[in-house]
Amino acid sequence: MQGNRGRDTGPELALRRAVHASGLRYFVDRAPLQGIRRRADLVFPRARVAVFLDGCFWHGCPDHHTVSKTNAGFWAEKVRANRARDADTDARLAAAGWVVVRVWEHEDPVAAAAGVEEAVRRRVL
Repeated sequence: MQGNRGRDTGPELALRRAVHASGLRYFVDRAPLQGIRRRADLVFPRARVAVFLDGCFWHGCPDHHTVSKTNAGFWAEKVRANRARDADTDARLAAAGWVVVRVWEHEDPVAAAAGVEEAVRRRVL
């Protein structure tokens, strides 16, 4: 488990580079709201946009999630709880007036950055 990084993963760095190249500036690994212990990968506080880059295994990607062969029950419950927490986070942020952008780790970073840019510019301009 030590090899699983909490931030600065390859897909996250690729997304950050692409978003930065579009001219946007952001905070990294920051809690969008005080009082909840959830951290977004990219946060645009002025636009109130939070970006989460979800791993295919950990968040149960419909295209790439694989079932663990060892301790399958534990991992199935772990992924189910992660998805429930993601939905709760989305609901809490939406209730507070935030826009949530979720990106899968397998998505093209340039295309994902275009979606992030659109969400941010729609809120700021």
